[in-house]
Amino acid sequence: MLSKIGVFLQPFFLLAVRLFWGWEFIKTGVGKFTDIHVIATYFDSIGLPFPLMNAYAAASIEVVGGACLLVGLASRLISLPLMGTMIVALLTAHHEATFAIFDDPVTFVNQLPFTFLMAALIVFVFGPGRFSVDHVIGDRKKIT
Repeated sequence: MLSKIGVFLQPFFLLAVRLFWGWEFIKTGVGKFTDIHVIATYFDSIGLPFPLMNAYAAASIEVVGGACLLVGLASRLISLPLMGTMIVALLTAHHEATFAIFDDPVTFVNQLPFTFLMAALIVFVFGPGRFSVDHVIGDRKKIT
């Protein structure tokens, strides 16, 4: 019985994850574009190579990836660069919390890139769900 309830709720849960985190990715990406030189200066200060190019890359991945998550288009594929961007953020901008994961796991899981990473990982592992463009495209392929 519980399994049936979980299966029934899965597409609604995946829709909620995609809508909320897709919008959050878009907002953070737009925020980066708004202050791109501030972001590039910060990237330079933490030792990232090609800081301006990486600032544009991170912002672009977040905006485009967020939009794809929002509608459920190429969801698993776009989850990969989103996860990569969040891993880089954890290893660079949040390195103290990341490298202290075993000493202070609560601080690590409270880092914003961690929650973004988990959202992208959920979509990658479980797919976008029934309420997505990917699902509609998949159904059309089955019909033809």
